[in-house]
Amino acid sequence: MSEQYVVGVDYGTLSGRAVVVRVSDGAELASATHPYGHAVVDRELPGTAELLPPDWALQVPSDYVDVLRTAVPAAVRDAGVDPADVVGIATDFTACTMVPTTADGTPLCELPEFAGRKHAYVKLWKHHAAQPHADRINALAAERGESWLPRYGGLISSEWEFAKGLQLLEEDPEVYAAMDHWVEAADWIVWQLCGEYVRNACTAGYKGIRQDGGYPSRDYLAALNPDFAGFVEDKLDHRIGELGERAGGLTREAAQWTGLPEGIAVAVGNVDAHVTAPAAQAIEPGQMVAIMGTSTCHVMNGDTLAEVPGMCGVVEGGITAGRYGYEAGQSGVGDIFGWFVDTSVPPAYVQAAGERGISVHQLLTELAAQQEVGEHGLVALDWHNGNRSVLVDAELSGVVLGQTLATRPEDTYRALLEATAFGTRTIIEAFEGSGVPVTELVVAGGLLKNTFLMQLYSDICRRPLSTIDSDQGPALGSAIHAAVAAGAHPDVPAASRAMGKVLRGVYTPDAERADRYDVLFAEYERLHDFFGRGEDQPGGGNDVLHRLRALRRDAAARRTGSAPTTATPVAPEVEAPAIEEQSDVLSV
Repeated sequence: MSEQYVVGVDYGTLSGRAVVVRVSDGAELASATHPYGHAVVDRELPGTAELLPPDWALQVPSDYVDVLRTAVPAAVRDAGVDPADVVGIATDFTACTMVPTTADGTPLCELPEFAGRKHAYVKLWKHHAAQPHADRINALAAERGESWLPRYGGLISSEWEFAKGLQLLEEDPEVYAAMDHWVEAADWIVWQLCGEYVRNACTAGYKGIRQDGGYPSRDYLAALNPDFAGFVEDKLDHRIGELGERAGGLTREAAQWTGLPEGIAVAVGNVDAHVTAPAAQAIEPGQMVAIMGTSTCHVMNGDTLAEVPGMCGVVEGGITAGRYGYEAGQSGVGDIFGWFVDTSVPPAYVQAAGERGISVHQLLTELAAQQEVGEHGLVALDWHNGNRSVLVDAELSGVVLGQTLATRPEDTYRALLEATAFGTRTIIEAFEGSGVPVTELVVAGGLLKNTFLMQLYSDICRRPLSTIDSDQGPALGSAIHAAVAAGAHPDVPAASRAMGKVLRGVYTPDAERADRYDVLFAEYERLHDFFGRGEDQPGGGNDVLHRLRALRRDAAARRTGSAPTTATPVAPEVEAPAIEEQSDVLSV
Protein backbone atom coordinates (compact mmCIF):
# COMPACT_ATOMS: atom_id res chain seq x y z
CA MET A 1 0.00 0.00 0.00
CA SER A 2 1.38 3.42 -0.97
CA GLU A 3 1.93 6.18 1.54
CA GLN A 4 -0.97 8.51 2.30
CA TYR A 5 -0.71 12.28 2.62
CA VAL A 6 -2.83 15.14 3.88
CA VAL A 7 -2.76 18.91 3.41
CA GLY A 8 -3.05 21.41 6.24
CA VAL A 9 -3.80 25.04 5.39
CA ASP A 10 -3.13 27.76 7.96
CA TYR A 11 -4.93 31.06 7.28
CA GLY A 12 -3.11 33.96 8.95
CA THR A 13 -3.75 37.68 8.97
CA LEU A 14 -1.82 38.49 5.79
CA SER A 15 -1.36 35.16 4.04
CA GLY A 16 -2.27 31.49 3.89
CA ARG A 17 0.22 28.63 4.13
CA ALA A 18 -0.30 25.07 2.87
CA VAL A 19 1.77 22.14 4.17
CA VAL A 20 1.89 18.58 2.82
CA VAL A 21 2.25 16.02 5.61
CA ARG A 22 2.74 12.25 5.59
CA VAL A 23 0.00 10.48 7.51
CA SER A 24 2.13 7.70 8.95
CA ASP A 25 4.61 9.84 10.88
CA GLY A 26 3.76 13.53 10.42
CA ALA A 27 6.76 14.31 8.21
CA GLU A 28 6.34 17.74 6.63
CA LEU A 29 7.35 17.35 3.00
CA ALA A 30 6.79 20.82 1.57
CA SER A 31 4.99 24.09 2.14
CA ALA A 32 3.88 27.09 0.11
CA THR A 33 2.58 30.50 1.10
CA HIS A 34 0.28 32.90 -0.75
CA PRO A 35 -0.16 36.50 0.43
CA TYR A 36 -3.67 37.95 0.31
CA GLY A 37 -4.04 40.31 -2.62
CA HIS A 38 -5.96 42.89 -0.58
CA ALA A 39 -4.07 42.25 2.70
CA VAL A 40 -5.93 43.98 5.53
CA VAL A 41 -8.47 46.57 4.36
CA ASP A 42 -8.28 49.28 7.00
CA ARG A 43 -7.98 52.50 5.02
CA GLU A 44 -10.12 52.52 1.88
CA LEU A 45 -12.92 50.21 0.75
CA PRO A 46 -11.90 48.31 -2.42
CA GLY A 47 -13.19 49.82 -5.63
CA THR A 48 -14.36 52.99 -3.91
CA ALA A 49 -12.96 56.22 -2.58
CA GLU A 50 -14.61 55.64 0.80
CA LEU A 51 -12.23 55.96 3.71
CA LEU A 52 -12.86 53.56 6.57
CA PRO A 53 -13.40 54.89 10.10
CA PRO A 54 -10.84 54.21 12.85
CA ASP A 55 -10.62 50.67 14.29
CA TRP A 56 -12.01 49.02 11.15
CA ALA A 57 -10.25 45.95 9.73
CA LEU A 58 -11.83 44.15 6.77
CA GLN A 59 -10.79 41.50 4.28
CA VAL A 60 -11.87 40.26 0.86
CA PRO A 61 -13.04 36.62 0.91
CA SER A 62 -11.84 35.81 -2.59
CA ASP A 63 -8.29 36.21 -1.24
CA TYR A 64 -8.88 33.12 0.88
CA VAL A 65 -9.91 31.07 -2.16
CA ASP A 66 -6.78 32.24 -3.97
CA VAL A 67 -4.73 30.43 -1.31
CA LEU A 68 -6.43 27.18 -2.34
CA ARG A 69 -5.76 27.92 -6.01
CA THR A 70 -2.06 28.70 -5.55
CA ALA A 71 -0.48 27.55 -2.28
CA VAL A 72 -2.05 24.08 -2.17
CA PRO A 73 -1.02 22.90 -5.67
CA ALA A 74 2.41 24.50 -5.21
CA ALA A 75 3.00 22.65 -1.94
CA VAL A 76 1.86 19.34 -3.44
CA ARG A 77 4.10 19.86 -6.46
CA ASP A 78 7.11 20.74 -4.31
CA ALA A 79 6.48 17.73 -2.07
CA GLY A 80 6.82 15.46 -5.09
CA VAL A 81 3.83 13.35 -4.13
CA ASP A 82 1.12 11.99 -6.39
CA PRO A 83 -2.05 14.03 -5.73
CA ALA A 84 -3.97 10.77 -5.91
CA ASP A 85 -2.29 9.76 -2.63
CA VAL A 86 -3.66 12.81 -0.78
CA VAL A 87 -6.61 11.61 1.32
CA GLY A 88 -7.72 14.75 3.16
CA ILE A 89 -7.44 18.49 3.67
CA ALA A 90 -8.10 20.66 6.72
CA THR A 91 -7.85 24.34 7.52
CA ASP A 92 -7.39 26.62 10.49
CA PHE A 93 -8.17 30.32 10.64
CA THR A 94 -7.79 33.51 12.59
CA ALA A 95 -10.71 34.06 14.91
CA CYS A 96 -13.01 35.78 15.27
CA THR A 97 -13.15 36.65 11.54
CA MET A 98 -16.73 36.94 10.26
CA VAL A 99 -18.29 36.66 6.78
CA PRO A 100 -21.87 37.82 6.06
CA THR A 101 -23.33 35.51 3.39
CA THR A 102 -26.45 34.56 1.49
CA ALA A 103 -28.11 31.19 2.00
CA ASP A 104 -25.71 29.50 -0.43
CA GLY A 105 -22.58 30.99 1.15
CA THR A 106 -21.99 33.86 -1.26
CA PRO A 107 -20.35 36.75 0.61
CA LEU A 108 -22.53 39.84 0.44
CA CYS A 109 -19.60 41.95 -0.77
CA GLU A 110 -19.59 39.88 -3.96
CA LEU A 111 -23.15 40.98 -4.81
CA PRO A 112 -23.25 44.11 -7.03
CA GLU A 113 -25.77 45.85 -4.82
CA PHE A 114 -23.52 45.57 -1.76
CA ALA A 115 -20.03 45.87 -3.28
CA GLY A 116 -19.71 49.43 -1.98
CA ARG A 117 -21.03 48.73 1.54
CA LYS A 118 -18.34 48.23 4.17
CA HIS A 119 -20.54 46.05 6.38
CA ALA A 120 -20.87 43.54 3.52
CA TYR A 121 -17.17 42.63 3.78
CA VAL A 122 -15.34 40.21 6.06
CA LYS A 123 -14.71 41.67 9.50
CA LEU A 124 -11.22 40.53 10.43
CA TRP A 125 -10.42 39.36 13.96
CA LYS A 126 -8.77 42.69 14.80
CA HIS A 127 -11.75 44.79 13.72
CA HIS A 128 -12.36 46.74 16.95
CA ALA A 129 -15.05 49.18 15.86
CA ALA A 130 -17.70 47.11 17.67
CA GLN A 131 -16.35 48.11 21.08
CA PRO A 132 -19.43 50.19 22.08
CA HIS A 133 -21.60 47.19 21.26
CA ALA A 134 -19.38 44.89 23.31
CA ASP A 135 -19.66 47.34 26.21
CA ARG A 136 -23.45 47.05 26.11
CA ILE A 137 -23.30 43.25 25.82
CA ASN A 138 -21.09 43.07 28.91
CA ALA A 139 -23.01 45.61 30.99
CA LEU A 140 -26.37 43.96 30.34
CA ALA A 141 -25.01 40.45 30.95
CA ALA A 142 -23.49 41.53 34.27
CA GLU A 143 -26.69 43.33 35.29
CA ARG A 144 -28.80 40.26 34.53
CA GLY A 145 -26.31 37.79 36.00
CA GLU A 146 -26.08 35.78 32.77
CA SER A 147 -24.56 32.40 33.61
CA TRP A 148 -22.33 32.34 30.53
CA LEU A 149 -20.40 35.51 31.38
CA PRO A 150 -18.02 33.92 33.97
CA ARG A 151 -17.04 31.32 31.35
CA TYR A 152 -15.26 34.18 29.54
CA GLY A 153 -13.53 35.84 32.46
CA GLY A 154 -16.37 38.33 32.87
CA LEU A 155 -16.05 40.15 29.53
CA ILE A 156 -17.05 39.46 25.93
CA SER A 157 -14.63 40.90 23.38
CA SER A 158 -15.47 43.43 20.70
CA GLU A 159 -13.82 41.02 18.27
CA TRP A 160 -16.35 38.24 18.76
CA GLU A 161 -19.47 37.17 16.87
CA PHE A 162 -22.17 38.93 18.89
CA ALA A 163 -20.53 42.35 19.16
CA LYS A 164 -19.75 42.45 15.44
CA GLY A 165 -23.22 41.18 14.62
CA LEU A 166 -24.89 43.84 16.74
CA GLN A 167 -22.77 46.52 15.09
CA LEU A 168 -23.85 45.30 11.65
CA LEU A 169 -27.53 45.42 12.64
CA GLU A 170 -27.41 48.89 14.10
CA GLU A 171 -25.14 50.53 11.54
CA ASP A 172 -26.45 48.92 8.33
CA PRO A 173 -29.80 47.21 8.90
CA GLU A 174 -30.26 46.67 5.15
CA VAL A 175 -27.13 44.53 4.91
CA TYR A 176 -28.12 42.76 8.13
CA ALA A 177 -31.55 41.93 6.67
CA ALA A 178 -29.98 40.59 3.46
CA MET A 179 -27.60 38.35 5.42
CA ASP A 180 -28.78 34.75 5.79
CA HIS A 181 -25.73 33.47 7.66
CA TRP A 182 -23.16 35.13 9.93
CA VAL A 183 -20.25 32.77 9.32
CA GLU A 184 -16.84 32.33 10.92
CA ALA A 185 -14.21 32.41 8.17
CA ALA A 186 -12.96 29.11 9.62
CA ASP A 187 -16.28 27.59 8.57
CA TRP A 188 -16.74 29.59 5.37
CA ILE A 189 -13.55 28.23 3.80
CA VAL A 190 -14.63 24.67 4.66
CA TRP A 191 -17.98 25.46 3.04
CA GLN A 192 -16.11 26.45 -0.13
CA LEU A 193 -14.14 23.22 -0.08
CA CYS A 194 -16.93 20.73 0.47
CA GLY A 195 -20.21 22.56 -0.19
CA GLU A 196 -21.41 21.96 3.38
CA TYR A 197 -21.86 24.62 6.05
CA VAL A 198 -20.80 23.20 9.43
CA ARG A 199 -20.01 25.36 12.47
CA ASN A 200 -16.96 24.12 14.31
CA ALA A 201 -17.19 23.56 18.07
CA CYS A 202 -14.10 25.66 18.77
CA THR A 203 -15.19 29.04 17.39
CA ALA A 204 -18.81 28.46 18.34
CA GLY A 205 -17.75 28.08 21.96
CA TYR A 206 -14.94 30.59 22.33
CA LYS A 207 -16.21 33.32 19.98
CA GLY A 208 -19.92 32.56 19.66
CA ILE A 209 -20.88 32.32 23.37
CA ARG A 210 -22.14 28.76 22.94
CA GLN A 211 -22.18 27.08 26.35
CA ASP A 212 -23.95 23.92 27.55
CA GLY A 213 -25.47 23.40 24.11
CA GLY A 214 -27.03 26.85 23.78
CA TYR A 215 -26.44 30.53 23.11
CA PRO A 216 -27.58 33.68 24.96
CA SER A 217 -31.36 33.72 25.20
CA ARG A 218 -33.75 35.49 22.88
CA ASP A 219 -34.95 37.53 25.84
CA TYR A 220 -31.44 38.77 26.57
CA LEU A 221 -30.80 39.64 22.92
CA ALA A 222 -34.10 41.52 22.68
CA ALA A 223 -33.05 43.59 25.69
CA LEU A 224 -29.98 44.67 23.71
CA ASN A 225 -32.08 45.59 20.69
CA PRO A 226 -35.56 44.26 19.81
CA ASP A 227 -34.41 43.62 16.23
CA PHE A 228 -31.53 41.50 17.58
CA ALA A 229 -33.84 39.02 19.32
CA GLY A 230 -33.72 36.50 16.46
CA PHE A 231 -29.99 36.78 15.80
CA VAL A 232 -29.17 33.25 16.95
CA GLU A 233 -31.90 31.34 15.14
CA ASP A 234 -32.02 33.59 12.07
CA LYS A 235 -28.34 34.31 11.39
CA LEU A 236 -26.02 32.24 13.56
CA ASP A 237 -27.14 28.82 14.70
CA HIS A 238 -26.27 25.81 12.55
CA ARG A 239 -25.09 22.23 12.87
CA ILE A 240 -22.04 21.93 15.11
CA GLY A 241 -19.18 19.74 13.97
CA GLU A 242 -16.68 18.25 16.41
CA LEU A 243 -13.01 18.89 15.75
CA GLY A 244 -11.58 16.16 13.52
CA GLU A 245 -14.98 15.29 12.11
CA ARG A 246 -15.49 15.04 8.35
CA ALA A 247 -17.47 18.07 7.16
CA GLY A 248 -17.88 16.63 3.65
CA GLY A 249 -16.03 15.64 0.51
CA LEU A 250 -13.99 17.91 -1.74
CA THR A 251 -16.24 19.30 -4.46
CA ARG A 252 -15.41 19.12 -8.15
CA GLU A 253 -14.78 22.88 -8.24
CA ALA A 254 -12.49 22.79 -5.20
CA ALA A 255 -10.67 19.79 -6.69
CA GLN A 256 -9.95 21.91 -9.76
CA TRP A 257 -8.66 24.75 -7.56
CA THR A 258 -6.35 22.57 -5.50
CA GLY A 259 -5.40 19.81 -7.92
CA LEU A 260 -6.53 17.27 -5.31
CA PRO A 261 -8.89 14.32 -5.91
CA GLU A 262 -12.59 15.07 -5.83
CA GLY A 263 -14.37 13.55 -2.83
CA ILE A 264 -11.43 13.38 -0.40
CA ALA A 265 -12.20 14.27 3.21
CA VAL A 266 -12.56 17.89 4.26
CA ALA A 267 -12.30 18.31 8.03
CA VAL A 268 -14.38 20.61 10.20
CA GLY A 269 -12.70 24.00 10.61
CA ASN A 270 -10.56 25.08 13.54
CA VAL A 271 -8.71 28.03 15.11
CA ASP A 272 -5.00 28.56 14.55
CA ALA A 273 -4.03 28.66 18.24
CA HIS A 274 -6.15 25.73 19.40
CA VAL A 275 -5.21 23.45 16.51
CA THR A 276 -1.57 23.79 17.55
CA ALA A 277 -2.07 21.74 20.73
CA PRO A 278 -2.34 18.35 18.94
CA ALA A 279 0.60 19.33 16.72
CA ALA A 280 2.68 19.76 19.88
CA GLN A 281 1.40 16.49 21.41
CA ALA A 282 -0.01 18.55 24.28
CA ILE A 283 -3.64 17.56 24.69
CA GLU A 284 -3.51 15.73 28.01
CA PRO A 285 -4.79 17.53 31.14
CA GLY A 286 -2.02 19.57 32.73
CA GLN A 287 -0.20 20.32 29.47
CA MET A 288 -0.45 24.04 28.82
CA VAL A 289 0.53 25.19 25.32
CA ALA A 290 1.90 28.73 25.07
CA ILE A 291 1.94 29.95 21.48
CA MET A 292 4.51 32.71 21.90
CA GLY A 293 5.23 35.50 19.47
CA THR A 294 4.13 39.12 19.45
CA SER A 295 1.58 38.00 22.03
CA THR A 296 0.92 34.70 23.78
CA CYS A 297 -2.14 32.48 23.74
CA HIS A 298 -2.32 29.79 26.44
CA VAL A 299 -4.53 26.76 25.73
CA MET A 300 -4.93 23.50 27.62
CA ASN A 301 -7.30 20.62 28.23
CA GLY A 302 -8.91 19.69 31.51
CA ASP A 303 -11.10 16.83 32.68
CA THR A 304 -13.36 19.07 34.76
CA LEU A 305 -15.19 22.35 34.28
CA ALA A 306 -13.91 25.28 36.32
CA GLU A 307 -14.30 29.04 36.14
CA VAL A 308 -10.79 30.47 36.18
CA PRO A 309 -10.45 34.20 36.92
CA GLY A 310 -9.50 36.12 33.82
CA MET A 311 -9.63 33.21 31.40
CA CYS A 312 -10.74 33.94 27.84
CA GLY A 313 -13.04 30.96 27.72
CA VAL A 314 -13.66 27.37 28.65
CA VAL A 315 -15.41 25.24 26.04
CA GLU A 316 -16.38 21.58 26.09
CA GLY A 317 -14.63 19.99 23.11
CA GLY A 318 -12.91 23.31 22.34
CA ILE A 319 -9.53 21.62 21.72
CA THR A 320 -10.33 17.90 21.61
CA ALA A 321 -13.62 16.06 22.02
CA GLY A 322 -14.51 14.83 25.49
CA ARG A 323 -12.51 17.40 27.45
CA TYR A 324 -12.86 21.01 28.49
CA GLY A 325 -10.60 23.34 26.53
CA TYR A 326 -9.31 26.38 28.41
CA GLU A 327 -7.85 29.56 26.94
CA ALA A 328 -6.00 32.49 28.49
CA GLY A 329 -3.45 34.92 27.13
CA GLN A 330 -1.07 37.84 27.31
CA SER A 331 -1.73 40.69 24.90
CA GLY A 332 1.90 41.75 24.67
CA VAL A 333 5.06 39.62 24.74
CA GLY A 334 7.33 39.82 21.71
CA ASP A 335 5.66 43.13 20.88
CA ILE A 336 7.04 44.50 24.16
CA PHE A 337 10.55 43.36 23.34
CA GLY A 338 10.20 44.84 19.87
CA TRP A 339 8.89 48.14 21.25
CA PHE A 340 11.89 48.41 23.57
CA VAL A 341 14.39 47.75 20.79
CA ASP A 342 12.65 50.22 18.47
CA THR A 343 12.40 53.06 21.00
CA SER A 344 14.90 52.66 23.81
CA VAL A 345 18.25 51.35 22.56
CA PRO A 346 21.19 53.74 22.03
CA PRO A 347 22.87 53.91 18.60
CA ALA A 348 26.04 52.32 20.02
CA TYR A 349 24.14 49.08 20.67
CA VAL A 350 22.67 49.09 17.17
CA GLN A 351 26.13 49.66 15.72
CA ALA A 352 27.66 46.89 17.83
CA ALA A 353 24.99 44.44 16.72
CA GLY A 354 25.46 45.44 13.09
CA GLU A 355 29.22 44.98 13.25
CA ARG A 356 28.73 41.44 14.54
CA GLY A 357 25.99 40.65 12.03
CA ILE A 358 23.39 39.89 14.72
CA SER A 359 20.09 41.48 15.70
CA VAL A 360 19.80 43.99 18.53
CA HIS A 361 17.53 41.45 20.25
CA GLN A 362 20.32 38.89 20.17
CA LEU A 363 22.88 41.37 21.48
CA LEU A 364 20.65 42.42 24.38
CA THR A 365 19.86 38.78 25.16
CA GLU A 366 23.56 37.91 25.32
CA LEU A 367 24.28 40.83 27.66
CA ALA A 368 21.25 40.08 29.83
CA ALA A 369 22.23 36.41 30.12
CA GLN A 370 25.52 37.40 31.77
CA GLN A 371 23.67 38.78 34.80
CA GLU A 372 22.71 37.04 38.01
CA VAL A 373 19.03 36.92 38.91
CA GLY A 374 18.06 40.30 40.38
CA GLU A 375 21.35 41.98 39.47
CA HIS A 376 19.58 44.66 37.42
CA GLY A 377 17.56 45.80 40.46
CA LEU A 378 14.35 46.07 38.43
CA VAL A 379 10.87 44.60 38.27
CA ALA A 380 8.43 45.31 35.44
CA LEU A 381 4.75 44.81 34.64
CA ASP A 382 4.07 43.36 31.17
CA TRP A 383 1.04 45.52 30.39
CA HIS A 384 2.31 47.66 27.53
CA ASN A 385 -0.64 46.35 25.45
CA GLY A 386 -3.03 45.94 28.37
CA ASN A 387 -3.66 42.82 30.42
CA ARG A 388 -5.67 39.99 28.95
CA SER A 389 -5.36 37.45 31.74
CA VAL A 390 -6.00 37.52 34.63
CA LEU A 391 -7.11 41.12 35.09
CA VAL A 392 -8.92 41.39 31.74
CA ASP A 393 -8.20 45.10 31.44
CA ALA A 394 -6.98 46.65 28.19
CA GLU A 395 -6.66 50.06 29.86
CA LEU A 396 -3.63 49.03 31.93
CA SER A 397 -0.14 50.04 30.83
CA GLY A 398 3.45 48.97 31.42
CA VAL A 399 5.54 49.73 34.50
CA VAL A 400 9.30 49.44 35.08
CA LEU A 401 10.35 50.00 38.71
CA GLY A 402 13.83 50.48 40.16
CA GLN A 403 15.66 52.34 37.41
CA THR A 404 18.69 54.45 38.32
CA LEU A 405 21.29 56.41 36.39
CA ALA A 406 23.29 53.18 36.27
CA THR A 407 20.51 51.20 34.55
CA ARG A 408 21.61 49.87 31.16
CA PRO A 409 19.44 48.81 28.18
CA GLU A 410 20.19 45.12 28.83
CA ASP A 411 18.93 45.56 32.40
CA THR A 412 15.55 46.84 31.27
CA TYR A 413 15.40 44.29 28.44
CA ARG A 414 15.94 41.43 30.88
CA ALA A 415 13.35 42.87 33.27
CA LEU A 416 10.83 42.90 30.41
CA LEU A 417 11.65 39.30 29.49
CA GLU A 418 11.12 38.35 33.13
CA ALA A 419 7.88 40.32 33.33
CA THR A 420 6.29 38.28 30.54
CA ALA A 421 7.33 35.07 32.32
CA PHE A 422 5.87 36.41 35.57
CA GLY A 423 2.65 37.07 33.63
CA THR A 424 2.56 33.46 32.46
CA ARG A 425 3.21 32.25 36.02
CA THR A 426 0.30 34.42 37.21
CA ILE A 427 -1.95 32.70 34.67
CA ILE A 428 -0.70 29.25 35.72
CA GLU A 429 -1.34 30.00 39.39
CA ALA A 430 -4.84 31.27 38.56
CA PHE A 431 -5.58 27.94 36.88
CA GLU A 432 -4.14 25.89 39.72
CA GLY A 433 -5.96 28.00 42.30
CA SER A 434 -9.21 27.12 40.52
CA GLY A 435 -8.51 23.39 40.57
CA VAL A 436 -7.01 23.08 37.07
CA PRO A 437 -3.42 21.77 37.48
CA VAL A 438 -0.64 22.75 35.08
CA THR A 439 2.18 20.20 35.08
CA GLU A 440 4.02 20.99 31.85
CA LEU A 441 4.55 24.09 29.72
CA VAL A 442 4.83 23.43 25.98
CA VAL A 443 5.94 26.34 23.80
CA ALA A 444 5.21 26.95 20.13
CA GLY A 445 5.75 30.07 18.05
CA GLY A 446 8.73 32.11 16.97
CA LEU A 447 10.05 33.04 20.41
CA LEU A 448 10.97 29.45 21.28
CA LYS A 449 14.17 30.08 19.30
CA ASN A 450 15.41 32.31 22.13
CA THR A 451 16.98 29.68 24.37
CA PHE A 452 17.75 32.13 27.19
CA LEU A 453 14.10 33.21 27.28
CA MET A 454 12.93 29.60 27.35
CA GLN A 455 15.20 28.72 30.28
CA LEU A 456 14.04 31.86 32.06
CA TYR A 457 10.39 30.75 31.66
CA SER A 458 11.20 27.30 33.01
CA ASP A 459 12.96 28.80 36.04
CA ILE A 460 10.27 31.35 36.81
CA CYS A 461 7.32 29.01 36.27
CA ARG A 462 9.13 26.16 38.08
CA ARG A 463 8.05 23.68 35.45
CA PRO A 464 9.71 21.59 32.76
CA LEU A 465 9.39 23.27 29.39
CA SER A 466 8.91 21.34 26.18
CA THR A 467 8.95 22.79 22.65
CA ILE A 468 7.09 21.94 19.48
CA ASP A 469 9.42 20.39 16.90
CA SER A 470 7.88 22.12 13.90
CA ASP A 471 8.00 25.55 12.29
CA GLN A 472 4.46 25.03 10.99
CA GLY A 473 2.51 24.31 14.16
CA PRO A 474 -1.00 25.39 13.05
CA ALA A 475 -0.71 23.86 9.58
CA LEU A 476 0.60 20.61 11.08
CA GLY A 477 -2.30 20.65 13.52
CA SER A 478 -4.72 21.06 10.62
CA ALA A 479 -3.06 18.17 8.79
CA ILE A 480 -3.58 16.01 11.89
CA HIS A 481 -7.30 16.79 11.79
CA ALA A 482 -7.39 16.05 8.06
CA ALA A 483 -5.96 12.59 8.74
CA VAL A 484 -8.67 11.92 11.32
CA ALA A 485 -11.42 13.17 9.01
CA ALA A 486 -10.07 10.85 6.31
CA GLY A 487 -10.16 7.84 8.64
CA ALA A 488 -6.38 7.39 8.53
CA HIS A 489 -6.26 7.69 12.33
CA PRO A 490 -9.17 6.84 14.66
CA ASP A 491 -9.24 10.13 16.58
CA VAL A 492 -7.28 13.31 17.26
CA PRO A 493 -5.30 11.91 20.24
CA ALA A 494 -4.15 8.93 18.15
CA ALA A 495 -3.23 11.18 15.23
CA SER A 496 -1.41 13.54 17.59
CA ARG A 497 0.71 10.69 18.94
CA ALA A 498 1.61 9.54 15.42
CA MET A 499 2.01 12.89 13.65
CA GLY A 500 2.68 15.51 16.33
CA LYS A 501 6.18 16.82 16.92
CA VAL A 502 7.51 17.75 20.34
CA LEU A 503 10.82 17.83 22.19
CA ARG A 504 10.07 16.91 25.81
CA GLY A 505 11.76 18.54 28.76
CA VAL A 506 14.15 20.64 26.71
CA TYR A 507 14.41 23.01 29.65
CA THR A 508 14.12 22.18 33.34
CA PRO A 509 14.10 24.69 36.19
CA ASP A 510 17.34 25.42 37.99
CA ALA A 511 16.53 25.25 41.71
CA GLU A 512 18.84 28.08 42.78
CA ARG A 513 17.64 30.49 40.08
CA ALA A 514 14.04 29.51 40.73
CA ASP A 515 14.39 30.37 44.41
CA ARG A 516 15.81 33.78 43.55
CA TYR A 517 13.06 34.38 41.02
CA ASP A 518 10.47 33.61 43.70
CA VAL A 519 11.66 36.75 45.50
CA LEU A 520 11.27 38.86 42.35
CA PHE A 521 7.90 37.28 41.57
CA ALA A 522 6.63 38.27 45.02
CA GLU A 523 7.46 41.88 44.15
CA TYR A 524 5.75 41.46 40.76
CA GLU A 525 2.62 40.20 42.53
CA ARG A 526 2.56 43.21 44.84
CA LEU A 527 2.83 45.59 41.88
CA HIS A 528 0.33 43.51 39.90
CA ASP A 529 -2.36 43.94 42.55
CA PHE A 530 -1.45 47.50 43.53
CA PHE A 531 -1.67 48.87 39.98
CA GLY A 532 -4.04 46.30 38.48
CA ARG A 533 -6.80 45.63 40.98
CA GLY A 534 -7.92 49.23 41.36
CA GLU A 535 -8.90 51.22 44.41
CA ASP A 536 -12.41 49.78 44.51
CA GLN A 537 -11.36 46.09 44.35
CA PRO A 538 -10.21 43.78 47.16
CA GLY A 539 -6.44 43.90 47.38
CA GLY A 540 -6.31 46.86 45.04
CA GLY A 541 -4.16 49.92 45.46
CA ASN A 542 -4.04 52.76 42.95
CA ASP A 543 -5.89 53.55 39.70
CA VAL A 544 -3.11 55.78 38.43
CA LEU A 545 -2.68 53.78 35.20
CA HIS A 546 -6.31 54.34 34.29
CA ARG A 547 -6.08 58.02 35.17
CA LEU A 548 -2.97 58.42 33.04
CA ARG A 549 -4.75 56.76 30.13
CA ALA A 550 -7.67 59.16 30.52
CA LEU A 551 -5.32 62.14 30.63
CA ARG A 552 -3.59 60.93 27.51
CA ARG A 553 -6.88 60.61 25.63
CA ASP A 554 -8.00 64.04 26.78
CA ALA A 555 -4.72 65.64 25.71
CA ALA A 556 -4.85 63.96 22.30
CA ALA A 557 -8.41 65.17 21.82
CA ARG A 558 -7.39 68.73 22.68
CA ARG A 559 -4.49 68.63 20.26
CA THR A 560 -6.60 67.33 17.36
CA GLY A 561 -9.71 69.29 18.25
CA SER A 562 -11.84 66.14 18.47
CA ALA A 563 -14.13 65.04 21.25
CA PRO A 564 -12.51 62.99 24.05
CA THR A 565 -13.23 59.29 23.85
CA THR A 566 -13.74 56.68 26.54
CA ALA A 567 -13.43 52.93 26.46
CA THR A 568 -14.49 50.11 28.69
CA PRO A 569 -11.71 47.60 29.49
CA VAL A 570 -12.02 44.49 27.35
CA ALA A 571 -9.77 41.50 26.76
CA PRO A 572 -7.91 41.93 23.46
CA GLU A 573 -7.59 38.83 21.28
CA VAL A 574 -4.29 36.96 20.88
CA GLU A 575 -4.13 35.25 17.54
CA ALA A 576 -1.61 33.00 16.04
CA PRO A 577 -1.69 35.07 12.84
CA ALA A 578 -0.06 38.07 14.60
CA ILE A 579 2.51 35.64 15.96
CA GLU A 580 3.04 34.26 12.50
CA GLU A 581 3.55 37.59 10.79
CA GLN A 582 6.24 38.93 13.15
CA SER A 583 7.77 35.93 14.87
CA ASP A 584 10.79 35.83 12.54
CA VAL A 585 11.65 39.40 13.47
CA LEU A 586 11.29 38.82 17.18
CA SER A 587 13.00 35.45 17.40
CA VAL A 588 16.53 35.78 18.70
